[in-house]
Amino acid sequence: MAPTLDVVIPVYNEQKDLERSVRRLRDELPATFPHPFRITIADNASTDDTTAIADRLASELPGVRSIRLERKGRGGALTKVWTESDADVLAYMDVDLSTDLRAVQPLVAPLLSGHSDLSIGSRLAVGARVTRGVKREVISRCYNVIVRGALNVRFTDAQCGFKAIRSDVARALLPHVEDRNWFFDTELLVLAARAGLRIHEVPVDWVDDPNSSVDIVKTALEDLRGIARLRRSFRYGRNPVVELRGHLGRIAV
Repeated sequence: MAPTLDVVIPVYNEQKDLERSVRRLRDELPATFPHPFRITIADNASTDDTTAIADRLASELPGVRSIRLERKGRGGALTKVWTESDADVLAYMDVDLSTDLRAVQPLVAPLLSGHSDLSIGSRLAVGARVTRGVKREVISRCYNVIVRGALNVRFTDAQCGFKAIRSDVARALLPHVEDRNWFFDTELLVLAARAGLRIHEVPVDWVDDPNSSVDIVKTALEDLRGIARLRRSFRYGRNPVVELRGHLGRIAV
């Protein structure tokens, strides 16, 4: 039987944290999410022991599977797994599980009820409680201000690694998302918002992983280039929102 929820954990060289995080997620999620779920480890061409660990977990733990991709990129991994999944709702979270897992049910419930099309965790919404360094806080806030101003959207936190989407909406959206790396999140949300999809925000309790391997400055620069590309497409080139609205007309949103 197909699961209600497919939780994807994209990973690259995460041999240190992967097993602990997957076992914790599998143990704790049933206490807060009363529906069938699957955990999918999406290995983005890791070069350490991540693949072996993921395969072992998939063989040992019911409801856990492992998929190996030969090309690095979080957006590419999510696109592949979400496109092929048979679950009603598709989600992803970062391997460090920085977001309190009690937020999973509030994240997914509006999608199951039909109230919303996408759902995102927000570290910047009223009610969120966040523990992280000043540098990451400033960069995150500045980036989201730029996104809202440059692309005319209202959601508060584009890059929180805690999102969910209805599978039918994902199938309509994903062909129009070009980025396969870190800007994937922002592009997905911008296209959704500008096409009139309903985005639900969940204030989250979030604790920064001080050992994260993500280069936040490099990632921010990549994201700024993505913003510039989207602005150009909206103004001068092929507008993906126009095509997307045509696809959305074929599903119930």
